[in-house]
Amino acid sequence: MPHAAAATPQLLRRVNAQAVLRHIRGADVATGTELMALTGLTRASVIAVCEDLIGRGWIVELDQPRNEPHAGRGMPPVPRKGRPARRFAFNREAGFVLGLDIGAATTTAAVADLRGRVIGRSSGSFRAADIPALERIGVVDLACRKALEAAGADPGRVLAVGAGIAAPVDRDGNVLVTQRFWSLFDVGLRSALKELHGWTVLLENDANLAALGERWRGSGVGVDDLVVLLAGERLGAGVMESGRLLHGRGGAAGEMGYLDMVEGVGSSDGIAALVRQWSAADGGPSAGGPASAPRVFADAAAGDAAALAILDRISERMARVIASIASLINPEQVVIGGAVAESAGVLLPGITALLPRFTATPPRVTVSPLGDAIVTAGAVRHALDYVEANALELALPAPA
Repeated sequence: MPHAAAATPQLLRRVNAQAVLRHIRGADVATGTELMALTGLTRASVIAVCEDLIGRGWIVELDQPRNEPHAGRGMPPVPRKGRPARRFAFNREAGFVLGLDIGAATTTAAVADLRGRVIGRSSGSFRAADIPALERIGVVDLACRKALEAAGADPGRVLAVGAGIAAPVDRDGNVLVTQRFWSLFDVGLRSALKELHGWTVLLENDANLAALGERWRGSGVGVDDLVVLLAGERLGAGVMESGRLLHGRGGAAGEMGYLDMVEGVGSSDGIAALVRQWSAADGGPSAGGPASAPRVFADAAAGDAAALAILDRISERMARVIASIASLINPEQVVIGGAVAESAGVLLPGITALLPRFTATPPRVTVSPLGDAIVTAGAVRHALDYVEANALELALPAPA
């Protein structure tokens, strides 16, 4: 029978430091007394850990408030009794993280501080989907450098990069290349950015990152059994079960190719693609111009018969898609995400009404408030998770 590792002084110090840092990171300000109550450590241990974390750059000690408490209006200040409590705060600018959304046509880079506040963003376009690996890396790198410049952040202070791509990625960050389209994203991005900047790059499927972003800052906050459908050009799903992402053996959990075999669906085309196809077949939107989901849905709201028919067709199709997911996975909530989410709210009544017809376990269906930032939000969260898990091993760069 294996034995647990001995609780060495080094291990205890590490556990204590992780506990203190976790609580400080979750609060605006924490006092030594509060940290004692939260961790169960003695005052001496708390102060020793805080001094160490200050030396490492993870936290800062705040000055004491200038204003003394007053006994009442017009009364002189009441002298403080004893030594004032030491106050500590997380150093949100100890470093930065990058969140990348790398699609077939465009890439977006977002720079965030260590509390996840985005402070710089930049996008770039690829001249074609099928371009050489070095060219794709160059466009991504340029977007990263421009985002960092916009944020006023030095590339040397990036602690981790979360990167979402439109292809399955396994738990070790390897791209599944069994389809030609997926292979376009197998460009060696991790090693390239490591060589260029020394960055740790965490590669992940874009829909998986969308699920992380939605659970962090979208309509799925706190939901453990969650599916996010990126529903623009092609459908792809990020699946969370009991609060953990599902990958499958090769990272292909959530791929929607099976929809080719689902009655009444027949393909993994997304909402934007379907609107274009069906609108063109019906002679285009009533007011002329290019078909788009927002335009067609606006026409439907105005009573246009052709647009209403498209809305009904998409509602039924999405209800069948969501019902197939519900029957297999039984999530609490399914979120329609991506750039199309802003206009997809009009579909919810129809989808919700139809779901019981197709599944005995209908989930709650919502649209994401994150819009086309959903993948970068999840990529930032992915990078922050890495930083938080490895904080005591990371050597923070010196402030500029």
